[in-house]
Amino acid sequence: MRYLVDCEIVSNSEVASEQYRMVLEAPDLAREARAGQFCMLQVADGLYPFLRRPMCFERIFGERISILYKVEGEGTRLMSRMREGQAIGVQGPLGNGFPIDSSFKRHIIVAGGIGVATFPGLAEALIRACGAIPEVILAARSRHLILCGEEFRALGCTVHVATDDGSAGVKAYASQMLQKLSPAPGTRVYACGPMIMMRTTSEVAVAAGADCLVSLEAQMACGDGACLGCVVASKHEVEGEKMVRVCVDGPVFDTTLIDWEAHNTAYDR
Repeated sequence: MRYLVDCEIVSNSEVASEQYRMVLEAPDLAREARAGQFCMLQVADGLYPFLRRPMCFERIFGERISILYKVEGEGTRLMSRMREGQAIGVQGPLGNGFPIDSSFKRHIIVAGGIGVATFPGLAEALIRACGAIPEVILAARSRHLILCGEEFRALGCTVHVATDDGSAGVKAYASQMLQKLSPAPGTRVYACGPMIMMRTTSEVAVAAGADCLVSLEAQMACGDGACLGCVVASKHEVEGEKMVRVCVDGPVFDTTLIDWEAHNTAYDR
């Protein structure tokens, strides 16, 4: 069931430079939401910015949800200025979450930068539903962009850190770190981050015979599949088109469905 509700902001704090965590009192959403789904937030009452902002659920706990976000434009800048006790309009839950399958023997989460935002809830869901503690790769350009390490460790996850500049963990890209962990058949890999990171991570997983799910990010206006602003190229044809909509067909996809070549990602990692 989907809701359009005003939710009270419980907290909205900066967790790293220009990166924030907002906690909302949202009983209806928390009851219905699943890891990997998202919502649309009304960040202003006026006409600018007019469109709601898509945000994935970081965690779903009790009657609350949390959202981890990066300040990148006027909408998220307005979000960062909102304070405890204010109300924010929320539409959701939207999209399809991560399927939870206990038949996989091993689960590896691969997060690039703010792409980590969708994964604390997934880790909790895997532990709760499967009794499986996932391994986690956190990758970013430098140490100050690594997020949620302590949260994953508190769940019992083994956390592997990779940075482009070597300022934290191992100097490596996410895909290189995944390769070191030797995924195999019976492993499911979950990835979210920049397109190039998801492409190369997917290639490592598929080459090893592992299953791989990716959570795609896209600009969108409606969240309901009507505006077609979030389409990405697909390898499968549906009604004469090789495109899928991130909002309603995803945001979680089997990586073999995505036409990575069509996205012209710079192939250097």
